[in-house]
Amino acid sequence: MKIAVAGKGGVGKSTLSALMARILQESGHKVLLIDADPDMNQASLLGIPEDTKIVPISELKELIAERTGTEVNKPAPLFTMNPKVEDIPDKYCITQHGIKLLTMGTIRKGGGGCACPENTFLKVLLSHLIISRDEWVILDMEAGIEHLGRGTALGVDRLCIIVEPSLTSMATAFRINKLAADIGIKKIGIIGNKIQNEEDRNFIRNNLNNFEILGLLKHSDEIRMMNTENMALFNIKGDIMTQINNVIKAI
Repeated sequence: MKIAVAGKGGVGKSTLSALMARILQESGHKVLLIDADPDMNQASLLGIPEDTKIVPISELKELIAERTGTEVNKPAPLFTMNPKVEDIPDKYCITQHGIKLLTMGTIRKGGGGCACPENTFLKVLLSHLIISRDEWVILDMEAGIEHLGRGTALGVDRLCIIVEPSLTSMATAFRINKLAADIGIKKIGIIGNKIQNEEDRNFIRNNLNNFEILGLLKHSDEIRMMNTENMALFNIKGDIMTQINNVIKAI
C-alpha cells in the first residue's frame, strides 16, 4: 500500500510514520519511507548516524539538470517533462534496520505551482514512488499537501491525517481534507495522537465526526523519551506499538 501522512507540526506525524515503517518491516514487508517534510527528521528518528552524508534529492542540481536536459543555474524555458527517475530510489536510499529512507527535501508547490525543471523532476519522482514501486511506501509530508499532483494523489491508497486534541490541529485537518478533495484523494482517515483521557477522545470524535477515525493513540512516555533522545525508536515496545499496529490494520 501507499500511505501519505500529513498533519499540523508537532502532532507526532514523523514519529508515527517511522514507527509504522518499523512495524511493517518487522512483519516481513519491504518498506520505503519518504521524508518529504522540510524539517527532514526521519534520518534522526531512524538512528542514522549524524555524520552520514544525506543529500536531499531536491539539492542534486547536476543530476536534475542532466535528467531534464537543462543547465545548472541557467534559465530553462524548455526542458524534459518526463525525466528518467526509475533508478533514483535505489541509488539514493539509505537503509537502516531494513527500512529504506529517501529524503526528498523541499518540494515547491507541486499541485499547480511553478513549472520549473527542479519541481517537475520531484513531481515525476514522487509519482513513480507512489504509483510504480512494489513495496509499502510511507510518505511523511508537511501539513500542506499541495505538492501531491492529481495523478500522484490518485495512486495514494490512504491519506492519514494526524491530529492531537487541540483546535489548531482540528483546523489543520479540515484544511488538509479540502486540499485532498481538490486533487481527488478519497480515502482519508484520522489518527488521534497524544490522547490522555476520555475527554480527549470525545474532543476528537465530536470535532471530526464526519471523518473515518483509524485509531486514537494514548500518550506515550516512551515516545516522549525518544523525542528527547533518551530512547531509540527501535527500542520502543509495549502498548503504543500494539495501538499503532491496530491502526495499520485499520488502514
